[in-house]
Amino acid sequence: MSPQLTTRLTMTATIVDTRTRTRNTVKEPPQYRVIFLNDDITTLEFVVETLVEMFDYSHEDADEKARQINHDGSGIIVVLPYEMAEQKGIEVTMLARAQSYPLQIRVEPEGVV
Repeated sequence: MSPQLTTRLTMTATIVDTRTRTRNTVKEPPQYRVIFLNDDITTLEFVVETLVEMFDYSHEDADEKARQINHDGSGIIVVLPYEMAEQKGIEVTMLARAQSYPLQIRVEPEGVV
């Protein structure tokens, strides 16, 4: 009896599994400061009323912020995305002009010193 020769063929199958991973990264919008500038004509009461009505300050916080603006010459009121900050600035300016106040509002990027 002659030994049987067995030949095995081994096939290697390469399976390529390609997966696409999509990353949905949403960047936070840049933030802008709404700043009130002090003047000698706009009343403290108007500033307090504006902070309460337009920016949801409590009456006590609004009074404190208005006095700080009067003392320092300006004050950051709120930090918002650009479109919202710009809209608030426009609304406050229009309200001030309707009552003949020269209140100036500045909107600037948060990182600016």
